[in-house]
Amino acid sequence: MTLGDQVYAMRQVASVPGVYEHHGIDCGDDEVIHYYKGGEVPTITRTPRDLFARGGRIFVKPRSMAYLPHVVVQRAQSRLGEQKYDLLTNNCEHFANWCKTGRSDCEQLAGFGLQIDRYNQSALRNLIEGTARDRTPDEAIGLFHQALSNISAAYQTLKTQYDQARQEMDSWQRVAETALQRNREDLARVALHRKVTAKKRAEDLTRQLAELVDVQLTLERNRRLSEARQS
Repeated sequence: MTLGDQVYAMRQVASVPGVYEHHGIDCGDDEVIHYYKGGEVPTITRTPRDLFARGGRIFVKPRSMAYLPHVVVQRAQSRLGEQKYDLLTNNCEHFANWCKTGRSDCEQLAGFGLQIDRYNQSALRNLIEGTARDRTPDEAIGLFHQALSNISAAYQTLKTQYDQARQEMDSWQRVAETALQRNREDLARVALHRKVTAKKRAEDLTRQLAELVDVQLTLERNRRLSEARQS
């Protein structure tokens, strides 16, 4: 890792290891600028690299085109103290991509599967923030519960798919080992290729699971606010 690298560490959620990527910008001095969630409000902060890693491994995001390293760090520094975190439009990956390439996008969110062929981003936004705007408290709380129920069902679907992908990875690994013991390198190559395919599917599902958890937490916070206003 060097000055200006876009780095990320894997986070664990709901007992699923390596669920999602938390992104930041390496300052080249054992510190990382990122959306730190350790306080009351997510804030773009400069923290020690080990705090960013949380005991895990730090990876570098490869980029074919990017600003010069010192410019990347300057861009990150220009937003220190910002408290405008938004899951859909301004999360940690949006920030790091903006610093590195000038594009505020999020690959994890692009692959987010909350809708399960049912929701789009606009509908998701309404679920998160629009539930109480023009409704009575009772109606708003009812919508929150409906949204949380939909998220719970989607989470269980994704978790089942994730478990199946992990099982496939283990199965194809055993097939490859058996094939090598029998000097069938051709079969071993096929098995390993299928293991890689299952692994990629599992990685995609872990990102989607992470986003579901984040959305659920946001909805829970908003529901408590609505209940407090009602009381």
